[in-house]
Formats: sequence, structure tokens, C-alpha cells
Amino acid sequence: MRSLTHNALRIVAGLMLWQHGAQKLFGWLGGFGREPGGTVDLFSIFGLAGVLEFFGGALILLGLFTRPVGFLLAGEMAVTFFWRHLPNGFWPIQNRGELPVLFCFIFLFLMAAGGGSFSLDHLLRRRSGTALGATEEGEAAGAE
Repeated sequence: MRSLTHNALRIVAGLMLWQHGAQKLFGWLGGFGREPGGTVDLFSIFGLAGVLEFFGGALILLGLFTRPVGFLLAGEMAVTFFWRHLPNGFWPIQNRGELPVLFCFIFLFLMAAGGGSFSLDHLLRRRSGTALGATEEGEAAGAE
């Protein structure tokens, strides 16, 4: 059951983040901002966020390079919270920062725990006999 929920958390979190990137970069799923089909300037901070969310979300969804991507995405979500939400109040419920806080901690978990048994990381590790960004100690203990 633990393996199933670990993998489900990774897949759902990746899919949810991927959608935010799709909105920003391509105007899909209602577009960015208040404009249907609206996109962001690729060479802006929102463009960088869109690239991280679209491609990082896809990598998390697939469970490929989960640990380093989880680290990058946790950082993005922390910056998002402190830069865009915290100035509007301390508590996430007041400043509408619940989503970046939850994403941040989910990605920190995935950075520590890896992609799980239904991930491409796991499949590639089994094929090659190496741990992709994972510690040998964690793998021996069955962290994934």
C-alpha cells in the first residue's frame, strides 16, 4: 500500500504541476491570467516558471530524474511562496499560498524518497544496476 500511495502522489503532483506549465507556455486549459488562451513571455520570470512546471511536471509524472527535479521544483515553489504570496499575509490560507506550500513539501518528499517503484528511475536502475541520483544506502533499505 505504501508503494502505491507513494507512486500515486508522484503521478498526481506531476500532472497537477504540468497543467500550470501548460497554461503559462501554451495557453492551454484556460490560459494564463484572466485571458482565455493567454500565455506568458518566455523570457520572463513567469516563462522560466512555465518551463520548470511543464517539463519538470512531466519528469515527475514519469518518475525520471525525480530527486534532482524534485529539488529544483521545491525551490521554485518556495520562491513562489515567499515572492508572490507572503507579502499578502503570513498564513497561506490568507495569502492564497496553500498550493505552492503543498507542492514544495511534496517535491521535498520526492527528492528524499525518490520516484517509487513505478517510475522510470526505478526501471532504469533495475536495468543498469545503478542508482540514478539515489544513495546506495537508501536503495538497500527499500526507500523506493
